Amino acid sequence: MTAAPPSRPASPHRQPEAGDRDRYFSRLAQERPDIAMCRATALVAHSTDEELTGRGLTVAQHLVLKMLNDVGPCSQQELSTQLRIDRSVMVGCIDGLEDSGLVRRERHPTDRRAYAVTLTPGAGPVLAEAEGGVPRLLDRAFGALTAAERRTLTRLVGKILDVS
Repeated sequence: MTAAPPSRPASPHRQPEAGDRDRYFSRLAQERPDIAMCRATALVAHSTDEELTGRGLTVAQHLVLKMLNDVGPCSQQELSTQLRIDRSVMVGCIDGLEDSGLVRRERHPTDRRAYAVTLTPGAGPVLAEAEGGVPRLLDRAFGALTAAERRTLTRLVGKILDVS
């Protein structure tokens, strides 16, 4: 008895059917959720960058200001962990916010070895302006979805991120 020959991938030299190239990404995105999520993430990142242009903030800086506003002073490590931003990126993020006069580092009240990042009075208007752009950002990035579909997407992404 002989073994069946190994299956081969389709020949790269085959003649494509009419419209194959035009529909390639659509088919790929339906077959591969990893690729679909990567491209969707790029679309959302682009929309976010467009919304923050002119405000002098990065996405990470916006998130830091929002968290500090919502929960109060935090260590850089806590910000990094909670916002899922790499620690090396967080250092530059906080440095930029500090250089802009939006945050300051102060001795942590319960851990004398650590510093707490605190909002300055100038952060309020900058955060309010950035937050005011969120509805436009959401409409730009998720305009093809209904309100119910946006809620479902939020729930599913939360499940992937284990935050649901």
